[in-house]
Amino acid sequence: MIENSILKINESGKKANVFEITFPSLQLVEIAIHIGFDAIHIDGEHGTFSETDVDNICRVANGFGKSVTARVPDNSPYQINLYLDRGIQGIIGPHINSKDEAEKLVNACLFPPSGDRSWGGGRGTEFNDDIKINEDYGSKLKFSKWSNKNMIVIAQIESKKAFENIDEILSVSELSGITGGPNDFAASLGFPGEPNNIARIEATKMIEKKAREAGKIVQDDIYNKLSIMDLMHNNARSFIVK
Repeated sequence: MIENSILKINESGKKANVFEITFPSLQLVEIAIHIGFDAIHIDGEHGTFSETDVDNICRVANGFGKSVTARVPDNSPYQINLYLDRGIQGIIGPHINSKDEAEKLVNACLFPPSGDRSWGGGRGTEFNDDIKINEDYGSKLKFSKWSNKNMIVIAQIESKKAFENIDEILSVSELSGITGGPNDFAASLGFPGEPNNIARIEATKMIEKKAREAGKIVQDDIYNKLSIMDLMHNNARSFIVK
């Protein structure tokens, strides 16, 4: 496994640059890294990725020394573990609404003693190669602690219920931090189709303020993200207009 390339950039006092994909393309992954992106993010909730796709994306990115993070399709330990076994080093759990859900997210992402992550045989556990694990890390326990240190666990706060429970969610000690979901959050607050509604914006500001005060990561504080859809909506449209 490689060190988490996002956290490594953060340690130098900088924000990482992350390229997000919503469909599998190894060529896009390679080009993004070639031009200087620090990590790749997979949107598994709204994108179209098989476990084989995730495996291949991690294989290419890790080969260049870059980490891959993902928003998972759902927060079940089974689904999360499928992604982590491929080599994912950061999980965004969508629709986290309570402390209990945040704790379950953390437990699925972190090995004991910090969580309940199952030990697999994929890239995420050095293919269960005891010789390599002992040589490079000292033991499976030391590898587990190293892996936990290099894992980012983010709860996506995107509902009125989550907003009401934010203090309890932020009290989960091993939770790295939070991110938002402006469209779903606005709808939950009673403003469907209005992600820029002032009520949603102010609520998000309050959530982020509380997160920082609790010593948690606000996703936008640690990396800048550009998605393939951003490129098409903005740059490609500008090209067509010209």
